[in-house]
Amino acid sequence: MTSTWEPPPYIPPGQHTVATRLRQFGTAARERWQPWFADAGIAYPADVVVLVGLKHERRLQVYAGPTWRRLAFVRDLPWTATSGGPGPKLREGDRQIPEGTYDIESLNPNSRFHVSLRVGYPNEHDRRTAAREGRTRLGGDIMIHGGDRSIGCIAVGDEAAEDLFVLAADVGLENIEVVLAPRDFRRMDTLARTPSRPVWLRGLYTQLAAALQNLPPATVNTARGGADSVQVGWPLP
Repeated sequence: MTSTWEPPPYIPPGQHTVATRLRQFGTAARERWQPWFADAGIAYPADVVVLVGLKHERRLQVYAGPTWRRLAFVRDLPWTATSGGPGPKLREGDRQIPEGTYDIESLNPNSRFHVSLRVGYPNEHDRRTAAREGRTRLGGDIMIHGGDRSIGCIAVGDEAAEDLFVLAADVGLENIEVVLAPRDFRRMDTLARTPSRPVWLRGLYTQLAAALQNLPPATVNTARGGADSVQVGWPLP
């Protein structure tokens, strides 16, 4: 019997679309997601997804569910690179990863770092505080991407970037929220030890702490390749 299988068409570098990327690795990424979602008791793809980026811990946590009020922890992804330190992004070139609540603006199938999800920085809070302080040139192009390099972005490695790319495409960008925090405020006393400058920072951290407290506990499933301890980026004060 003659096989009718044909290899997928060659796509030159820089000419991929979201659709060609989904044909390229969508099936494999969905197969990787299925056991994680099954363990969480959530059907894939979920209706809504929350991505939590924790700068101190260097982790990206994935939550999903049928509604924003009914979320389950799905998976924990280590960062492969980061830059900057604690504190929000204030201006272009400061190498800081933003802190706040954001959307996903778009998917980039031709990223310099394999594929990426573009974070909606600056958000309204970033613009409002910058205007009050006379800051301009806030920067942008904040991505969650593959590879192991970062200049203000979150790198998670190529396979994890593929998984997140496919998840975002399947769920829909309008159904994804990103929470970026300097550390996991669910840990005891961490909010009490945060800086008070600029003057609006404590209020932002209080809001981020409340957002994190509304999420269920994150447990790492080491049987599926998770880490049994977090990777620390800088000492707690």
